[in-house]
Amino acid sequence: MDIVEQKAIIEAILFAAGKEVEITTLMSALELSHKEVELILGQMRLEYQEKKHGLEIIKVNNCYQMCTKKEYFDYIYPIFDNRVKPSLSSAALETLSIIAYNPKITRAEIDNIRGVSTDGVLYKLQDYNLIEEAGRMDAPGRPTMYRVTNEFLKTFGLKSLDELPELPKIKEEMPEQLEITEIENNENKETTLKDDITSS
Repeated sequence: MDIVEQKAIIEAILFAAGKEVEITTLMSALELSHKEVELILGQMRLEYQEKKHGLEIIKVNNCYQMCTKKEYFDYIYPIFDNRVKPSLSSAALETLSIIAYNPKITRAEIDNIRGVSTDGVLYKLQDYNLIEEAGRMDAPGRPTMYRVTNEFLKTFGLKSLDELPELPKIKEEMPEQLEITEIENNENKETTLKDDITSS
């Protein structure tokens, strides 16, 4: 089996699946190693990008999927997709970001971070297939944990959670800095007090 036929088989599998296909599935079908399949897929992805194709191959975690290119969405959506476009409120986006940055987080933990109940928001995000259950925590009551889905990654154009923007770091003052600041404040108070006494 030559490289041309291998590419044709992968193309056929991805097209027929219509969803993410794990690389192990492709390895089994072609009887090739992980490295060999990755190399072929890398070549195919470049070929789809370089030529004027309406399709592309995307990578999501350890899976691959054939899908239409984003620039043709406006032409495709009115014809084939009658679903309501996901409409996410600021509360839903906030909850989604909390889950994305904290995989396997419970509803109570999310509520604690946001300061309000998120029951309704979680149901909506699950309905849009942006989050899913990630097992139960080993704690009293065994609360359900949540994580984002591959659909979340595709929606926001990410290959994995490693591509999430880095959260801004909060600059913390060292104890020494706090001590120096406190001494300076006290000295300023003493100077002001002396000035007040002198002026009076």
